[in-house]
Amino acid sequence: MTTTRYIVSRRAALGMAAAPVLAGPFPARSQPRLDKLSFVTNWRAQAEHGGFYQAQAAGLYRAAGLDVTLTSGGPQINPAQLLLGGRVDMAMGNGIVALNFVRENIPFVCIAALFQKDMAVLIAHPNTGFTRFEALVGRTILIGAESRATWWPFLAKRYGLRDEQIRPYTFNLQPFLADRMVVQQGYLGSEPYSIEKAGMKPAVLLVHDAGFENYGQTINIGTKTMTEKRDAVQRFIDATMTGYDQYLKGAAGGFDTAGANRLIQTQNPDMQDDLIAFGVRMMNEAGILRSGDAATGGIGAMSAGRWQSFYEAVADVGVLPKRLDWQKAFDLGFVNKGVGRS
Repeated sequence: MTTTRYIVSRRAALGMAAAPVLAGPFPARSQPRLDKLSFVTNWRAQAEHGGFYQAQAAGLYRAAGLDVTLTSGGPQINPAQLLLGGRVDMAMGNGIVALNFVRENIPFVCIAALFQKDMAVLIAHPNTGFTRFEALVGRTILIGAESRATWWPFLAKRYGLRDEQIRPYTFNLQPFLADRMVVQQGYLGSEPYSIEKAGMKPAVLLVHDAGFENYGQTINIGTKTMTEKRDAVQRFIDATMTGYDQYLKGAAGGFDTAGANRLIQTQNPDMQDDLIAFGVRMMNEAGILRSGDAATGGIGAMSAGRWQSFYEAVADVGVLPKRLDWQKAFDLGFVNKGVGRS
């Protein structure tokens, strides 16, 4: 995760018109009961979380009979720990996190995968031959500790890379900008934006395109909560997928996403309008939500075949143990319903 990725904007000022004075008395009207659910994201509010905020701002959760509390993640917040501690009903993660639940014999599962492609990228200076992953051989690569334990072993084995090439990524762009032959990790909706602002159009490759097909931005839940609140959770999933469909289509598709963006900016006052727009554009252009299983199953779709192939790929390089019961990592019962397929 990177701090440059969350350069987020102005706090919205909320105005409220005075209500008209009406003659009474009026009979009391009972309010519909809303089922309460809570969810924590994997980082500070950003465009990549826009579907949740669209569902909130557009009233999709309320229309589904839900009172949803959205909590932003951040550098001091571990979504998995909040989930394990019962502080939230659901948490954002990824495929590796869900498979680790199985490894630790913890009763939590993934029930939806918003991102068919993880947005992790490798970035290089333009015109330095970085058009394929084979170009990483012999070059210095700046990556963080989490990446070193997940996708780096996969890339190293596939492309003949060496640990000696790695240097720490400190979320500071200056080492990259100062050396045109350095390659660094990043996030599709963040570092490329910051580098372009610095006056350079970088060369960018999605780690997913190397064959590391980790589901990104997943929704994880405890099996007990899933069983006890299954109907409410299904409504949450459906409303969230609809929210993402609307958010990605935006004004061009006839949807007002200004309210969602105000919520994002209220949660994360550093998120600028143009950074939000950049993130939405990157998600659409790269097919982050609508490719893979989502092409037929709709936003959030997953398949057992992809879970198996991904698990086998990472187990082969030692990221996860072999002979893990990978099928315990997910439940397909909430997705593959065609929401936002077109």
